Amino acid sequence: MKGKKVIVLLLSIAIIACSVFVAVKGIGSKEIGGANKVKLGLDLAGGVSITYTTVKEGPSDKDIKDTVYKLRKRIDEKGYTEGEVYREGSNRINVDIPGVTDANKVLEELGKPGKLEFIGPDDVVILSGEDVKDANAKIVEGEVDPYIIALEFNKEGKQKFAEATKKFIGQRISIVYNGKSIMDPVVNQAIPDGNATISNMGSLERAEDMAANIRIGALPLELQELRSNVVGAKLGKAAVDTSVKAGFIGICIILLFMIIIYRIPGLAADIALVFYSALIVIILSLFNLTLTLPGIAGIILSIGMAVDANVIIFSRIREELALEKTLRASVKAGFKKATSAILDGNITTLIASVILFVMGTGPIKGFAQTLAIGIIISMFTALVVTRIILSAFVGIGIKNKKLYGIAHKTRSFKIVDKRKVWFSISLVVILIGLISMPVFNASKGTPLEYDIEFSGGTTTLVTIGKEMTPEEASKELGDLVIEATGDTSPQFQAVKGKGQVIIKTKDIDTEKRIALEKKLVEKYEITTEDIQSESISATISDEMKRDAIISVIVAAICMLIYITLRFKDYRFGVSAVVALIHDILVVLAIYALFRVPINNSFIAAMLTIVGYSINDTIVLFDRVRENQKYMKRGDFKGVVDTSISQTMSRSIYTSLTTFIMVAVLYILGVASIQEFALPLMVGILSGTYSSIFVASPLWYLFKRKEGIKIQKAHQSR
Repeated sequence: MKGKKVIVLLLSIAIIACSVFVAVKGIGSKEIGGANKVKLGLDLAGGVSITYTTVKEGPSDKDIKDTVYKLRKRIDEKGYTEGEVYREGSNRINVDIPGVTDANKVLEELGKPGKLEFIGPDDVVILSGEDVKDANAKIVEGEVDPYIIALEFNKEGKQKFAEATKKFIGQRISIVYNGKSIMDPVVNQAIPDGNATISNMGSLERAEDMAANIRIGALPLELQELRSNVVGAKLGKAAVDTSVKAGFIGICIILLFMIIIYRIPGLAADIALVFYSALIVIILSLFNLTLTLPGIAGIILSIGMAVDANVIIFSRIREELALEKTLRASVKAGFKKATSAILDGNITTLIASVILFVMGTGPIKGFAQTLAIGIIISMFTALVVTRIILSAFVGIGIKNKKLYGIAHKTRSFKIVDKRKVWFSISLVVILIGLISMPVFNASKGTPLEYDIEFSGGTTTLVTIGKEMTPEEASKELGDLVIEATGDTSPQFQAVKGKGQVIIKTKDIDTEKRIALEKKLVEKYEITTEDIQSESISATISDEMKRDAIISVIVAAICMLIYITLRFKDYRFGVSAVVALIHDILVVLAIYALFRVPINNSFIAAMLTIVGYSINDTIVLFDRVRENQKYMKRGDFKGVVDTSISQTMSRSIYTSLTTFIMVAVLYILGVASIQEFALPLMVGILSGTYSSIFVASPLWYLFKRKEGIKIQKAHQSR
């Protein structure tokens, strides 16, 4: 038996070691499954992302497909082979081009798809962009000015152009793009074959630019830019480096913590956690999943939450050992009794991540994706891998119970008796936040600090290499920003410890954005790789506000349904959701009081808090459900207080490990990650507080009311 366990342990460690090697180095010359082959999103690799909408309402599928095809061809022609063009919804098209060194150059080359018209000298539209098949710059050898544009029209355009050129010989036909004339060549002769040239372009660069504008205008549909995001490669690399560093430090702290607190079981959990981390990397790499900055946050958060399952199991093992059971029986019983709480808690968090993935956009989908993967893998490593390793440790002869920890006599906490105090504390915190909103609305114009995702506009993050307060930034950069953008009231934020400044303006077009970046490059002697910018229209921001509210409501309803069905008592579900709403309001109070920007991270943070809060509450409720079988009938107060006392250490340890991961992320992370991490830290503390001091006493009140009704019914008989 001992020999078999030795083999199992060695085999497990070998498999985990191989997994770590694959995650770090990959397999073969192509490094299959390795970290180097993980596909990075634009916010990590640098690049440009644009979302267009069609001006025409209700475009046909054919027009959308044709437009996507032509945009893709255009990107391929420019040599951006990694670029993607894809449809979103019924009338939107996304263009993503990662890894480019000069993202603004891409925007200039791609241009802003708009309306192209050929207008005759009598101001009548002769042709539109739909009539143009192609336009290319060419060089004609032997000419004084050899640079020309070769135009090709489709079947319909050929006939229209033939009639127009015959009619307007010796006159000019204006080529108008987005209402502005870009050139007005003279018609020298009638052109019946649909192939024309525009000469005297002056330079190859001008010929290419004009040809590009004609090709862009020749798209089947007129497009309008809704959103664009430009990330410098340097900033992307910095985001990867700091996030990986934060994750590594956080994991090391947790590994050490688990061994100190849980000894041999902690060592088993650490080995499983290393395996967990390697599996995350391998899955991302093998399935070509795009890793975004919020995605890294999802992984780091899920690592902190992965520890929770092990903490629940080990707490149960200690309790079994305290009953003087054998070590082998205690391990077996510990896993068995912990399984339901682990499954219920993780499934509710999984519900939040699925809703976030379905209703979220762009990077938020990346966060939801990695969080969901992390949850699934954590359940596997905790319930299967940790169990195999821990059983092997027992089997090879490590049987000193002191190395596994024995639960001491549980200290009794009288939580229910002081419920009015706990409810009052929550009420005061929430009221402070709610009252601050109208106060800020009167003084600052908005109840919350809406970022561009929720208000529309352009934000530019620039690394200037020196610390600066918002007031100093406004004084030093105010005139420069106003001159470049035309926005007379720009806002400035400083990123502490990073030497970065965030500039917020109204929604500006590509030309003004590039003008601002050029001035910043000249002033601070930096490159465009040190600058990141994002523009969002009011249309997108309105949708995000709506989706944020709907996402939280849908998540709460789904969780309420699941908990009610799982616990077969609606009071558990209602109490859990009230605690969840409590956490949302507490975090909202922090957003209001500290003017934390409301942006994409807000949606992800809120739904993560929803999942985390419910997870914590369910673990406690699982113990309440179990204790009801053994407690005196009608002693709901005793059931709640006993359950809280039994799970208090678990709640503290789990919150501490998750908090550590997020805190390290906050300290070391880039600006956007810090905005995400701050409310999460508050949410973790609030979630732990609400499960103990809000949800449990509330369940007691519901059950006591039920008991009184039953008692009265018996008395009336």
